[in-house]
Amino acid sequence: MTDWPVLSAVTFLPLVGVLLLLLMREDGAHGRRNILNVSLLTTIFTFVLSLYIWYQFDSSNPGFQMVEKHEWLGTGISYHLGIDGISVLFLPLTALLMPFCVLASWATIENRLKEYMIAFLMLETLMLGVFVSLDIVLFYVFFEAGLIPMFIIIGVWGGRDRVYASYKFFLYTLLGSVLMLLAIMAMYWQAGTTDITELLKYDFPRQMQTWLWLAFFASFAVKMPMWPVHTWLPDAHVQAPTAGSVILAGILLKLGGYGFLRFSLPMFPLASDFFAPLVYTLSIIAIIYTSLVAMMQTDIKKLIAYSSVAHMGYVTMGTFAANVQGVQGAIFQMLSHGIVSGALFLCVGVVYDRLHTREIAAYGGLVNNMPKYAVAFMVFTMANVGLPGTSGFVGEVLTLVGVFRVNTWVALFATSGVILSAAYALWLYRRVIFGAIEKESLKGLLDLSGREKLILYPLVILTIFFGVYPAPVFDATAASVDLLVNNYAAALQAAQDVALSAQ
Repeated sequence: MTDWPVLSAVTFLPLVGVLLLLLMREDGAHGRRNILNVSLLTTIFTFVLSLYIWYQFDSSNPGFQMVEKHEWLGTGISYHLGIDGISVLFLPLTALLMPFCVLASWATIENRLKEYMIAFLMLETLMLGVFVSLDIVLFYVFFEAGLIPMFIIIGVWGGRDRVYASYKFFLYTLLGSVLMLLAIMAMYWQAGTTDITELLKYDFPRQMQTWLWLAFFASFAVKMPMWPVHTWLPDAHVQAPTAGSVILAGILLKLGGYGFLRFSLPMFPLASDFFAPLVYTLSIIAIIYTSLVAMMQTDIKKLIAYSSVAHMGYVTMGTFAANVQGVQGAIFQMLSHGIVSGALFLCVGVVYDRLHTREIAAYGGLVNNMPKYAVAFMVFTMANVGLPGTSGFVGEVLTLVGVFRVNTWVALFATSGVILSAAYALWLYRRVIFGAIEKESLKGLLDLSGREKLILYPLVILTIFFGVYPAPVFDATAASVDLLVNNYAAALQAAQDVALSAQ
């Protein structure tokens, strides 16, 4: 137990900012500036506290740390928080992206700025809550409640078809999660507890594992999103404001991958082993099919959105390879994709703020009058492709190595995604950045402003730093990943021994 509730503090600190915003007025430029300053300071303080948690985390301990536990709803349902190596790095990732979202919205959100910032700060609390929850009911509350602020952000501040996109996003993700709620109820009736630490030790019957795995899969697959339940994502990205797309790609897609690592693999190992070929198949289709679809896009945001679906295919493959390389690669890929995809959407926001169009055909030759922007965009494009020396390379290579140890053919097909990603990413970069400036609308564009440099430069540094020196991530995750993989292998071996003895 911790001396002070640091996880509660980092989770609910954004709500302090919400309370301050509720007391403020939005009148005039002075009122707007105060709202933005309070929002920015709140997100910065939250990020600093998340770094403190990472600093205090004992990477040699594979168990849960900084634990807080209090009675909540009775009958075994408690307010139980804690982190391990699988969850600890998602806190600084979430908190890192939020200040950039505030800065990206500084000059672009003209109406209802206070409500917009309140929605983002509430969303931050709900996302952080997912990663620190150690009670499955508490996890479900945070997991589902996060839909509401994002639904509002897309539906109120989105593009022309924002209402359609927000309802599609909400209904897809909610319908999948209804099955997960039924599974949680069944687990409680079977095990008599909703405590995740206890459920990790509970041996669910093989047949029950199958149904529970499918129910959780329905929710997490939509959230990732996996093919074929990915169709809500491009619409949501295109219609969302820039900051909404950053959080959607950077954090919300990771909740599904985190769910697989926290629940599906350790709690339902027999079912995970049984359904692994299904996951591999869906992952390969996602990698190849959505990469081909990305090549056909005329909208920059849609292209990057389909790219996200393809990259999440590596995460699911690595996770269900269920070896150290695969799981480590899946976690690293999620963290890297959070930074890189968020940065790519911020890059789209930079040019959209100038021209108010996302059509690829509207651009060309930006390197001539926006060279700093061209360099930043190039770094993130190379990371998206998986170029060595960028963070995108490390995660993809590790997942492919992990999958190769399990199934050579799956790894072979998945590797084709690297080639396809290079094709659509470099095609986009060439069309937008290179060539002569021929369109009159592009000739007066200015390079990055001070605010935009403050947004993009730190992400450039992080992308290269973790590509060259990924050790901080692996040091934090190693012990917990080893424990997860060893327990998974032990559960499969025990089931095999029982089957042999029965014969």
